[in-house]
Amino acid sequence: MEYVEAGGAQIPKLGLGTWQNTGPTCAETVRTALDLGYRHVDTAQAYDNERQVGAGIAAADVNREEVFLTTKVWRSNLHRQDVFDSVRASLEKLETGYVDLLLIHWPHPRVSVAETLRAMEELQEMGLVEHIGVSNFTRSQLRKARRVADSPVVVDQVLYHPYKDQSDLREYCVRHGLALTAYSPLARRQVLADEELERIGARYDKRPAQIALRWLVQQDGVVAIPKTTSREHLAQNLAIFDFSLTDDEMDRIDAREGDLGTRLRNRLPSLMRRLPV
Repeated sequence: MEYVEAGGAQIPKLGLGTWQNTGPTCAETVRTALDLGYRHVDTAQAYDNERQVGAGIAAADVNREEVFLTTKVWRSNLHRQDVFDSVRASLEKLETGYVDLLLIHWPHPRVSVAETLRAMEELQEMGLVEHIGVSNFTRSQLRKARRVADSPVVVDQVLYHPYKDQSDLREYCVRHGLALTAYSPLARRQVLADEELERIGARYDKRPAQIALRWLVQQDGVVAIPKTTSREHLAQNLAIFDFSLTDDEMDRIDAREGDLGTRLRNRLPSLMRRLPV
C-alpha cells in the first residue's frame, strides 16, 4: 500500500467507499476488504451505515489502530452542539473511541465554517478525532476553511475520475500539503466500458477500473475510495500498486470526457449537491 502524508496524517492511497452500501452486506464488505489488505474505510452520517461499518471492522482480523477510518458530519449537524452530539452518536455506532478523520460533508451557506471547524478541533482536543478535513469544497471554500482553522485541514474529498477535471483543486492541494480524496473514482461504472482504458490496460493485463484507479493514485497527493461489494472486485481494485502508467498514458486518460450525462454534470456542478456522496 502507498500513502499520502498530509498535515500529520498518513492516509492509505486506496480505501473502501461505502456510500449506498447498507445492512449486512456493508458489514461483510468491510470485513472482507480489511481481510484482503485494505486499511482505509470511508463512511458518513448520511450513509446510514456507520453501525454496519463498525461491525465489519470489529469482525475483521485487524486491529482497530491499523484502520484509517473516516466519517463525515452531515449538513444538518454543522452547528457547534450538533457537531458534538452527532459525532458522539457516530462513534457509538462505529463502536470506536475515535475516528482518524472527520470531514464536513458539504459546505452550508448559512452555517459558519469557522463554527464547525472549531467544534471539530475541540473534538480533537478531547481525543475523539485525530484529523479534520472537508468534502465537496471548492478551491475558494477550501482556502477559507484553511484560513479560519487552527488545526491543519488535511483533506478535501471530492468527485474525481477520468471524466472530471480537478486539476486546479489538486494543484492547490499539492501546493499546500493537503490530500485530495476521489470519491466515485470509477465514474459510477462508466470507466468499465471505456475503450481507451481497455487499450491501456491490455499492456499491463489490467482491467479499465484498475487503470482508472492507478491514474488517480499515481498523482501526487491523491487518494481513491472506490465502492464495491464483490470480493473479486475488492481484490482487483487493490491490485494497482504493481505497475505504473507512462506519462503518455496519463495524458491520454487526462483527455477523456465521458458520456453526455457526465459532460453535462461537469458543466452544471450544482446538480451534484443534491447527492449525499
